[in-house]
Amino acid sequence: MSRLHRPKAGLWIRVWVSILYPLDGLFFKIRWQHLERVPAPSQGGVLIAINHVSQVDTVLTARLVWQSGRVPRFMIKAGIFDWPIVGYMMKGAGQIPVYRGTADAAHSLRDAVSALERGEAVVIYPEGTTTKDPANWPMQSKTGIARLVLLAPDIPVVPVGQWGAHRMGGPSLRRLGRRRTAQASIGEPLDLSRFRGKEPTPALLREITDEIMSAVREQVAELRGEPAPDTFFVPKRVYVDKGRR
Repeated sequence: MSRLHRPKAGLWIRVWVSILYPLDGLFFKIRWQHLERVPAPSQGGVLIAINHVSQVDTVLTARLVWQSGRVPRFMIKAGIFDWPIVGYMMKGAGQIPVYRGTADAAHSLRDAVSALERGEAVVIYPEGTTTKDPANWPMQSKTGIARLVLLAPDIPVVPVGQWGAHRMGGPSLRRLGRRRTAQASIGEPLDLSRFRGKEPTPALLREITDEIMSAVREQVAELRGEPAPDTFFVPKRVYVDKGRR
């Protein structure tokens, strides 16, 4: 499948594409829906919110965003940037480290806003980690995405639901060798500009976050062919990353 648009991409992005693109096709049968709903680069910045079902689904999301014609700038937990080689490549590709639960979390938001103002496509997993919902529905998310919306209220938010990546792997090599179907459905961009200038109270942050994740959940329900639950599963564990060095 060709890209819908062809914006300029730097060296490290193209290195990642050359590595991940064929791996995605090797391990998964790719099924994307509504790629055209991602605004074109000429329309400026866009915030892409997606559910997190597996540790490997990031490589699929990268391909999804790339094929929509945008260069993905992921908000990724900061610890990955400390990995040898991979961390260096992440920095070179302009990805954004997220310091979950620390005083440095504000730096991540500022970096993301700067990228959006430059017209970039910023990708965020609002849940902050893979879902802990027993049925793999999107769980209750952190409110970082709502804070980002309040800092950049005119940026469209594109809800994306994905399904299938969690079925890869398992205890047997035979299962690992089977190609699994990976699906993603892109919803219509959300206009959240009505929240411009609002005070970031806990209630408002939860309202914005749940509105976005409800739209993501609707896309997951479409892929699964079943109704979504009425409420979000609430995880008990709080995830914290190391701050900036």
